[in-house]
Amino acid sequence: MRKHLLIPVLTALAFSAKAEVKLPAIIGDNMVLQQKLANPIWGWDTPGTEVTVTFAGQTKTAKAEADGKWTVKLDPVPANAKPATLSIKGTSTRELKNILVGEVWICSGQSNMQWSVQASWDSDLEIATAKYPNLRLISVPQVGTQEPQKDFKGGWAECSPQNVGNFSAVGFFYGRLLHQMLDVPVGLINNAWGGSAAEAWVRRDVLEKDARFKGLMDGWVQREKDLASEKAKTDYEAALAKWKNDGEEAKKAGKPFTTRAPASPQSTLTGNSRPGNIYNGVLLPTIGYGIKGAIWYQGESNAGRAYEYGYLFPLMITHWRSEWKQGDFPFYWVQLADFMAEKPTPGDSSWAELRESQTKTQEAIKNGGQAVIIDLGESNDIHPKNKRDVAERLARWALVKDYGLKLPYRSPEFKSAEFAGAKATVTLDTFGSTLRTVDVGDVKGFAICGEDKKWVWATAKIIAKDKLEVSAEGVAKPVAVRYAWSDNPVCNLYSIDGLPVTPFRSDSFDMTTKPKQ
Repeated sequence: MRKHLLIPVLTALAFSAKAEVKLPAIIGDNMVLQQKLANPIWGWDTPGTEVTVTFAGQTKTAKAEADGKWTVKLDPVPANAKPATLSIKGTSTRELKNILVGEVWICSGQSNMQWSVQASWDSDLEIATAKYPNLRLISVPQVGTQEPQKDFKGGWAECSPQNVGNFSAVGFFYGRLLHQMLDVPVGLINNAWGGSAAEAWVRRDVLEKDARFKGLMDGWVQREKDLASEKAKTDYEAALAKWKNDGEEAKKAGKPFTTRAPASPQSTLTGNSRPGNIYNGVLLPTIGYGIKGAIWYQGESNAGRAYEYGYLFPLMITHWRSEWKQGDFPFYWVQLADFMAEKPTPGDSSWAELRESQTKTQEAIKNGGQAVIIDLGESNDIHPKNKRDVAERLARWALVKDYGLKLPYRSPEFKSAEFAGAKATVTLDTFGSTLRTVDVGDVKGFAICGEDKKWVWATAKIIAKDKLEVSAEGVAKPVAVRYAWSDNPVCNLYSIDGLPVTPFRSDSFDMTTKPKQ
């Protein structure tokens, strides 16, 4: 009887010991709040507790719901570089120190966004000079799961030579330029995951309800079933045992052994390609935090499905905006760089098709834009080291579209092609600029074909500030023209402002990555 009486007492004491205001990692010391936005502040406390949040002369209250979560929205305030305190009082009191107000951007995508400052060109100089206390950084760990996560391990920090080395290079260079140009604090949220597929960044049920992704999702359902089977476990254990034995034999023979260990079924299930995995484990804990916009560098992992990416990528952006509930916030991305061996003859390319899908996304969504870097890649490395130029081309979009500066910001794009006799006249939208070549006077990178759809290299010359004349010996009646249409094109057409012309094609031939019916 005495034992039963103790149970409610012990339970009450245990609950009392846990009763306190808890905050997600995204809300803490050193954070930057988005200026001129009603910033959400949230956390957890004992259900029914009234929580009071005080900041910048304003006080907001909310009651913890049945699940313990509470949320308030602060009134918009202007940028402020003077460190302030944000106070939260519920069953306990928390005081967040060194809070600034400025511009907040998400830095997302795969390895080329994750690529660190210390692995980029001039890293020694960049790290040594990275003394920017009003530039704040936070990184989200890579957690792949089908279970929605509400928090992560991490925290905001002032940018310094001690911590910038491991941060996203594109993110850092982008944020630093905004900080210097706008003279306001900047907060950067780095959640990039190398090798990630776009579908992993989307909530799973969103994909399941869309008929366009039936093949993708059916494939994953079968794959998940196979990976969870006893056979998969047995096969993995056998492969692992063989790998260990091969390694031991190589060691005994004094030979190098560089074979990678076999991947476990679990590594795929918790990896960066499974639909919904990154949304749940990485993105979700930050959704709702006040931001200005997002920058994105991804596509390599989806290049083999470039046709699908043409509707997957716009859907992902729209999905993020819907989840964030902050309107059509700016979303700027990097087009795939040049990569792999140069081809001696023109033809088809899945990477070129992925670039086209990225370009078309500009028309599919509002407040989006693309940084073209077809000149910044490295044929033998999928991770080009020049990340500063990448970031600056992204920043031009934001500086013009979001902050009102007057700068060149958009690469020339295909507008039209007219065919007469043996020549094609190609007109580009130069957005007020003028075409020029770089390195050599001859225009490089054009191909042309006739009715037979056999592509040959073409001769091109600039005939006006936005026009070129294209022809090729042996093609008496061309029907289509392409520019920089390969994995790693040799091309040299720019605007006079130094922005490379966007790869394009005039034809609407079936994409090689379009699924066969």
